[in-house]
Amino acid sequence: MSTIELPLTRESIVAAHKLIKPHIHTTPVLTNTTLSNLASTPQSPEALKGTPWEGQEPAKPNIRLFFKAENFQKIGAFKVRGAFHAVLRLVEEKGIEEVRKKGVVTHSSGNHAQALALAARTLSIPAHIVMPSISTPSKISGTRAQGAILHFSGSTAAEREAVVADVIKETGATLVPPYDHPHIMLGQGTMALEFAAEVDALLAATPELSVHYKSGQGAANGIIGEGRGLDALIAPCGGGGMLSGNAIYFHDSRTRVFGAEPQFEGADDARRGVAAGQRITSVKTLTIADGLRTPLGPHTWKVISDKDYVAGLYAVTEQQIKDALRLVLERMKCFVEPSAVVALATVLYNEEFRKMVEREAGKEGWDIGLIFSGGNTTIEAIVKMFGDVSEDKARREEGLVGADGRKVAENVAG
Repeated sequence: MSTIELPLTRESIVAAHKLIKPHIHTTPVLTNTTLSNLASTPQSPEALKGTPWEGQEPAKPNIRLFFKAENFQKIGAFKVRGAFHAVLRLVEEKGIEEVRKKGVVTHSSGNHAQALALAARTLSIPAHIVMPSISTPSKISGTRAQGAILHFSGSTAAEREAVVADVIKETGATLVPPYDHPHIMLGQGTMALEFAAEVDALLAATPELSVHYKSGQGAANGIIGEGRGLDALIAPCGGGGMLSGNAIYFHDSRTRVFGAEPQFEGADDARRGVAAGQRITSVKTLTIADGLRTPLGPHTWKVISDKDYVAGLYAVTEQQIKDALRLVLERMKCFVEPSAVVALATVLYNEEFRKMVEREAGKEGWDIGLIFSGGNTTIEAIVKMFGDVSEDKARREEGLVGADGRKVAENVAG
């Protein structure tokens, strides 16, 4: 990887965005009334059974949601941002001919694999991609379709890195890490730059979308025109490149940044590590959020473990991820992968987070940005995940309840 590292600042993210903009999509920001209403509706006592909040009054936060749809990004995921930034900086340092001579290599369960393969193909650079053999078939075929040379490995970080070392020894290829490098982190942070600008423009045009809007006042009266922006942003956290990049951009701003993880089989390594004050270096989990199965690296840990950057980390169950995924598929008509909805699951189901919002935001509430990190899954995987779809009819009654059983006032996609 490039030995010339840019400082981890908002200014570096602005420079990164200028460099990669010709190669990426500016993805849209979506809103959805039904999901905002669900997020603002207390959970049922039944939902809290068996949790530390059983028997307590459910949280009553007031929330409006804004979704950065990186599932519409090239290769169907945010990873192209970091991949293009890292490769372009590598070319700046070593020259295109030198990079083409030896190629690049990485290890990834799929989204970074496809992203680096695309960046390399765009610049006519050979790409060696090490993928766990259990990677989603669509991600394997998508990577192969970009002309990459595939090498398969076990699922843990150590097993992946061992195969990468063999490739480097044989070819001299330069490693482009999937997440743990400043240039990757800064590239991923470019979505925060777009997100902030898009939300400002959206609220200037339609101020009533904000939780802070008051009837009879509009942007002209300063309610939105102050550039208030998002109160909070939640990003999925696997290796931490996206979360740390967003945290770097929003550092020293009024937008508080949080991370969301699956808790299945210890996949919430960032949350547990920060709580213990020590980075967890190995994770072995088969959570359905397959893009989040990796531990933090030294670079991402430094940012994510700093509360001045990341205000908190939260974890959700596999069932909560599935419930959130169903809501996005059915209510937003938006095709995403399980990893993409852990932030939404946090807002809807993590009572610790919901009580924090209620406490910190008061009656006014928060405008919260969520990142749909990608959409690289298959119909077969979705069908297998949900299995028997003949559920309790009362729970699934159209227009009356959400996938989590909470009644909502409206069923409006928009």
